[in-house]
Amino acid sequence: MTGIVAQFAPTVVNISVRGTRKVSTAAEAPDDKGGDAQGSEEDDAMSDFLRGFQKRFGGLPAQLQIPVRGEGSGFIVSSDGVILTNAHVVSDAEEVVVKLTDRREFIAKVVGTDKLTDIAVLKIDAQDLKAAVVSSSASLQVGEWVLAIGSPFGFESTVTAGVISATRRSLPGDGSVPFIQTDAAINPGNSGGPLINMRGEVIGINSQIVTKSGGYQGLSFAIPIAVAQRVAQQILHTGKVSHAKLGVEVQEVNQTLAQAFKLGKPSGALVVDVEKDSAADRAGIKESDIVMSINGKTIDLAGDLSAAISLAQPGDKVALEVWRQGARHTLQAQLGDGAARPAKPASADASSTKSVDRLGLLLQQKPASSKPGSAPEPGVLIEGVAGAADRAGVLPGDVLLAIDGLPVNTVAQVGVAVARVGKSVALLVLRDGVKIYVPLRLL
Repeated sequence: MTGIVAQFAPTVVNISVRGTRKVSTAAEAPDDKGGDAQGSEEDDAMSDFLRGFQKRFGGLPAQLQIPVRGEGSGFIVSSDGVILTNAHVVSDAEEVVVKLTDRREFIAKVVGTDKLTDIAVLKIDAQDLKAAVVSSSASLQVGEWVLAIGSPFGFESTVTAGVISATRRSLPGDGSVPFIQTDAAINPGNSGGPLINMRGEVIGINSQIVTKSGGYQGLSFAIPIAVAQRVAQQILHTGKVSHAKLGVEVQEVNQTLAQAFKLGKPSGALVVDVEKDSAADRAGIKESDIVMSINGKTIDLAGDLSAAISLAQPGDKVALEVWRQGARHTLQAQLGDGAARPAKPASADASSTKSVDRLGLLLQQKPASSKPGSAPEPGVLIEGVAGAADRAGVLPGDVLLAIDGLPVNTVAQVGVAVARVGKSVALLVLRDGVKIYVPLRLL
């Protein structure tokens, strides 16, 4: 390891960001989202103070600009000064300062950023720099040793070690990136630094942690270098990034869901939502389909589908094998442009109650729409839960949309669907504007 660290240390840089941040003084304004800024907690405290001041005394404008400082990491990928880091490290920066290990400092130009994959490309005016060796192979193994180098809390060139915990981890809200999960210690300031294998190659860019304390708790996530390189090449060649889009939301298939959908084993990406007029919609993909392969490549985990789409381009044609009603079907899709994002649907109200004891649901029928000619809102409101539904995590306020892939819009349709279920059942519910499948195991 000491040889790898000695080889890589000169390629890792410290990034300092200076700028201003808009802070709302409105009493109930949404929280501002920052990057890896050291002052983010202080900024939030200032925001809370200003909102309280405005509420009590008034006299402040709707928004104020306060100075902020941020710190992160990056690494050199070419000898003429091209650097990769995270987009959130340099988000809205007015000045980006790059500090090398030999203590030289440069004002960096932000060549381009891509918020969807959280990749940014910087350029400094320097020559003959030592560049990091980037992995040319995507073969990663769980248990493989890795190193992380960065500037946590401003401590430059800090080295931590761990192992790969997963190679294709999907995170909520990050469906375009199949993250590498590690237990290498990552803290604020590490973002944008390299994740390195024991061959001395960069395999990822450290990006996120899952934590309840604000610091490292054993769950660290890196963007695969193949994704970062594709994004960086587009930024360097065109100044922007294009993303392909299938237009589906998916979730993992567990054993109970596999039984409910009569699938031999838990695998594939279960489709919980299809965006209207998207590539998936035009190809004929439906909710409750399970995507089993794309262009002949098996989809074991939901993240595999996201990974395949993230490496494609708008307009590419793909062959999708889906599991539907106990049989395999092959569909052809021409991928769309991921620049636009659909709005999340909202849940609705209800009236008229019925209990479904076998599932443990208390349901309310939705009222007819008051607008002439308007289509009724889909689904049935879940007013209460018990038994199997309670054990599975169904919540009051969820909207029941389908049972084992069969849409339900009335309590009568729920009764018909329940009469057909076996020992396992999959409920498609709408929760806080997001569709998810909840598997129930019936006793």
